[in-house]
Amino acid sequence: MDMIEFPQLIERGCGLDVHRDTVVATVSGKDLPEQTLTFATHTQDLEKLIGWLQNQGVTHVAMESTGVYWKPVYYVLEGYFELLVVNA
Repeated sequence: MDMIEFPQLIERGCGLDVHRDTVVATVSGKDLPEQTLTFATHTQDLEKLIGWLQNQGVTHVAMESTGVYWKPVYYVLEGYFELLVVNA
């Protein structure tokens, strides 16, 4: 089966895997090697996540809406990035 290629709409994005105590962030994009880091879910750690994402040039962040753990992460990141809450 042939692979379908889709146009890249977001130059640099991040996917978050949100857990109760940690957030695993993977960034990738044009001219950006894929990188993954893990952050704690305390506000000061999420602020470090914001800084790291900004340094990587990330504009869009997607996270799954599992349980309620995504909500505090969303509220801390809101205003810094285009946020997408998606169904896994």
